[in-house]
Amino acid sequence: MAPANPTALLCALLEDNGRVLFLLQKDSKGNEKLTLPGVLAGNENPVALLKEAFSEQAGIDGEIHEVVMESRWNAGSRKRKRMIPCLVFKVTAKSARCSPAKAFSGFKWLTLNEARTKPLDRKIEWLRQRK
Repeated sequence: MAPANPTALLCALLEDNGRVLFLLQKDSKGNEKLTLPGVLAGNENPVALLKEAFSEQAGIDGEIHEVVMESRWNAGSRKRKRMIPCLVFKVTAKSARCSPAKAFSGFKWLTLNEARTKPLDRKIEWLRQRK
């Protein structure tokens, strides 16, 4: 459950041979969009919170490491913007066999450059501006 006033968006970046694990999620119109496993955080321990969310969403027992990317994310609406930090943590796992939660329609392994050209979920729109 997301906190009422999130202070940060935490995302997990599992990389394997230059490709990153993206989960597929259908929007209200049935279009599949790419997203990263992640969670909105309040004042909780961010590493523990992200580890639990990554395990639930991707079905992978991963180890959370350092922050590899930082950005800003609009936690408000398009009219009433409320920018919060977005922290992307590096994740490693012994087995990268993904079994996504029921909220997701599947997964894809893509490079970051390939992902920028695909439809992105609102939570990772910031990826388009990253170089």
